[in-house]
Amino acid sequence: MTTTPDWIMIGGDGPESYNQQSSYQRALLEATKDKMTEAISANLDLDLISNRFIVADFGCASGPNTFVAVQNIIDAVEEKYRRETGQNPDDNIEFQVLFNDFSLNDFNTLFQTLPPGRKYFSAGVPGSFFERVLPKESFHIGVMSYAFHFTSKIPKGIMDRDSPLWNKDMQCTGFNPAVKKAYLDQYSIDTKILLDARAEELVPGGLMLLLGSCLRDGVKMSETPKGTVMDFIGESLIDLAQQGVTEQEKVDTFKTSIYFAEQGEIRQIIEENGKFTIELFEDIIHSKNEFPLDPKTLAISFKAFYGAFISAHFGVEVMRKAFELVEVKAREQISRLHNAKDGMQYLIVLRKN
Repeated sequence: MTTTPDWIMIGGDGPESYNQQSSYQRALLEATKDKMTEAISANLDLDLISNRFIVADFGCASGPNTFVAVQNIIDAVEEKYRRETGQNPDDNIEFQVLFNDFSLNDFNTLFQTLPPGRKYFSAGVPGSFFERVLPKESFHIGVMSYAFHFTSKIPKGIMDRDSPLWNKDMQCTGFNPAVKKAYLDQYSIDTKILLDARAEELVPGGLMLLLGSCLRDGVKMSETPKGTVMDFIGESLIDLAQQGVTEQEKVDTFKTSIYFAEQGEIRQIIEENGKFTIELFEDIIHSKNEFPLDPKTLAISFKAFYGAFISAHFGVEVMRKAFELVEVKAREQISRLHNAKDGMQYLIVLRKN
């Protein structure tokens, strides 16, 4: 199978960095705060709240959204502890936060921007979140925000022109059933590994909170605004190859190692894995809808997420030219974005069996 570069967000604190261009993801965290609080209150065993409580964020990137996520969790734990014991959590609980992401993630920016006045100790834990990276039964609540759609590999046959699984597109559009099945099979394998690893690392009865984006059942990726912009990226790279700015071979061998599953597919994978009970699978109404459909904003925000990955394959200059074209295409085909089908933003709460 073909491996791909690590998915690293554009680091630093510049105008194109993930740090500055992740308000869409942050809005989901804000929208889910009350639901997270309710879920933690209902499903976290008070006996797990001892003098030390550990939260782990898998796929933390460079901030600032991870700080919102972990603070929401800590607030919910403190509220439950205060309400049910009548004691001040500040006097009795030491909170520790473990920030996990690929080893090339910009941990420097992450730790330079840690919130002042925070009530927790923190540490970075580099390593793939497909595999077990922490000691067994070491943390009480884990969170993954917009990191539950990655695959570890491009499925076999996707880049083989002689294979029935040959995919001419850079993403799994959903329109080729064989390609979709190959991506779903790989996603299922990776998700099982991920769930197994988190189950080993969580204390018995611990919780995993998954926040992110998926497809509604029966909706194809390229029918959504997100999938449409991904198509614009692929089309822009083809244009650059035709202009001689990059090689067609590079375009043909560029595929994304992500799969946005349907809601039912995610539920089935989790249930078949058997390590967790689904306590909540909530459709979250996002304050920014599916996406702010402004061409410039779309190009900049997608560059913050996909730019480093594209640069690793094509180089920085091709990446920049591609996103200039993405903005043009989004402006010219704005009606396509407005007529796209809604995706789904979710909060999933899993309790370790």
